[in-house]
Amino acid sequence: LEVTPALRSYVTTKLDRIMRHFDQVVDVKVLLTVEKQKEKERRQRAECNIHVKGSDMFAESSHQDLYAAVDELVDKLDRQVVRHKDRVQDHHHEAPKRLM
Repeated sequence: LEVTPALRSYVTTKLDRIMRHFDQVVDVKVLLTVEKQKEKERRQRAECNIHVKGSDMFAESSHQDLYAAVDELVDKLDRQVVRHKDRVQDHHHEAPKRLM
């Protein structure tokens, strides 16, 4: 699949949303493919690996429209990143004080 400048810009803009939620992203790899054997409804496929400090995240999405697949992919990744951020922040709270 040849990535057009418009598609590259679209993916970059969408992934900026993830960076806005969590600034400890180390590496992002996106793979966009068109599968020939699959039914036409789900031919366009988007996959993404995100390496953040302390964890790796993966999401994939298939759709008949590549832009819709990217939207769905970013939504999945955004939920994962927010969940990871909450987990990391929960570990840094003070221990609860005991009531006597």
